[in-house]
Amino acid sequence: MIENNKLTETQAKILKAMDLVYERLIEFKKQKNSVLVVMRDNKIVKIKP
Repeated sequence: MIENNKLTETQAKILKAMDLVYERLIEFKKQKNSVLVVMRDNKIVKIKP
């Protein structure tokens, strides 16, 4: 049980870090005025900031 709790805490930390990375990526793309490439509905889409 204790290991399962630690795994959940670790997962929460990873998800929080991934959100921060995503926010920083968008900020960077806006500053550089470059295109953001993402996948939507199994298609590659380019988004302008």
